[in-house]
Amino acid sequence: MLASFAFSSLPAQEKDRVDYSDPQTWLLGDFNYNDMLNEPHDTWFDSEFDNYNIDDEAFIELGEIGLDSIDIIIVLGTWCSDSRREVPRFMKIIESLGYEKERLRLIGVDSYKEAPLDNYDSLNIERVPTFIFYDDKIELGRIIEYPLTSLERDIISILRKRE
Repeated sequence: MLASFAFSSLPAQEKDRVDYSDPQTWLLGDFNYNDMLNEPHDTWFDSEFDNYNIDDEAFIELGEIGLDSIDIIIVLGTWCSDSRREVPRFMKIIESLGYEKERLRLIGVDSYKEAPLDNYDSLNIERVPTFIFYDDKIELGRIIEYPLTSLERDIISILRKRE
């Protein structure tokens, strides 16, 4: 009896799981921030966003430095576990700082790290996610795949290059 219960509940559990390796689920090219807040991406996005604890000390320092003149490109793969972990955390940080999302460009790539966009190759993307910071169209630095210390501290290091 126990075995039949386990097997009968299996299809319902499988329906709740999303196969992010399925290209039908991928966000490709330029996409809107709100696309990550909709199915099937909202599950991973909301979980990482809600559960991430911002480093308060670094956050204060980031607030003092400011992101006002900074443009950011995020290249990610919704199939990639690193992207599904780091992008929501990054978004929580910059949203908490009041960053203007109009200055943010999101680019989704396939598993070959390719995007259907003109001039995409000029970004030289090898791993995802890649967060690229620009000040007056000049690249200041990148966070590639995962932060070296923490997202907050890595952002600070990049922004300090302006000083």
